[in-house]
Amino acid sequence: MKKFINSVDSMLGESLDGFTAAHSDIVTLGAERKFVRRRKPNAQKVALVSGGGSGHEPLHAGFVGEGMLDAACPGQIFTSPTPDQIVEAATAVGGNPGVLFVVKNYAGDRMNFEMAAEIFEGLAASVITNDDVAVDKSTYSAGRRGVAGTLVVEKIVGAAAEKGMDLQGCVELANEVNARTKSIGVALTSCTVPAAGTPTFALGEDEMEMGVGIHGEPGRRRVKLTKAHETVEQMVGAIMSDYESSASGPALLFVNGFGGTPSLELYLVYQEARQILQKRGLAVSRSLVGSYVTSLDMAGCSITLSMLDDRLTALWDAPVHTAALRW
Repeated sequence: MKKFINSVDSMLGESLDGFTAAHSDIVTLGAERKFVRRRKPNAQKVALVSGGGSGHEPLHAGFVGEGMLDAACPGQIFTSPTPDQIVEAATAVGGNPGVLFVVKNYAGDRMNFEMAAEIFEGLAASVITNDDVAVDKSTYSAGRRGVAGTLVVEKIVGAAAEKGMDLQGCVELANEVNARTKSIGVALTSCTVPAAGTPTFALGEDEMEMGVGIHGEPGRRRVKLTKAHETVEQMVGAIMSDYESSASGPALLFVNGFGGTPSLELYLVYQEARQILQKRGLAVSRSLVGSYVTSLDMAGCSITLSMLDDRLTALWDAPVHTAALRW
């Protein structure tokens, strides 16, 4: 294992110190490094709080700022944040309009956010993201995983909260955006968790994992490495077949890198996906390409499609100023 690291135990804290120092105009670090929050919280709006295991940067701390999250709770690498972290973050940024917890559908995240919501003394509600179509809803008891589509929910609902939407409105909007959003990922290599020191799983030189999770969970199947066009065709096909009715109208196409794939390849994947969608009669009206929801050093990417309308497009276009996303 080759990584820039002093020790496994200190890695997260040192990274958070560097992150908040580099973006001190936007964020600040909570006591005992339990959370990252906006430098200037706005207690007059619904506060969005999210979090999860570290190793997916810039998710979630990189999305704290104007027009998106109010606070993020980083757990240890691939480990859920604790309830006390979440409660302290909500207390630091929440006001009378309440707090919305945005939670990816993983057992640890759900359990700890549910506990935090019970402990938190203010007004709070939770929404669950579960956009990963690699998981069959009918056979996986825990439900579908929340992956890169979480960013789309946080951006659109963050914009609505910034404009004054109340807590119930934010809940309904988050659930709507989540339902409109589908993702699937493919891994070319495993990631290496520093505490383990070895790759999470093994792939042959001519293999890839179709439908991999952002922690290295197994996908739909292990397949032979093939040309990018054929790989993207499989990914887009899985997404499109998951929409219960035929998808139409404007859409956001988001190609996300897992941490070990260069932009050169991500834009190639984007172009392939865009062309395939256009042939299917779908208009790509908004785009995002880059490594935003990563899995440490995993090589691979995910494709996310989110169906838009004029209202959602306006919220996506609304100003955002965070460490990792801004326009």
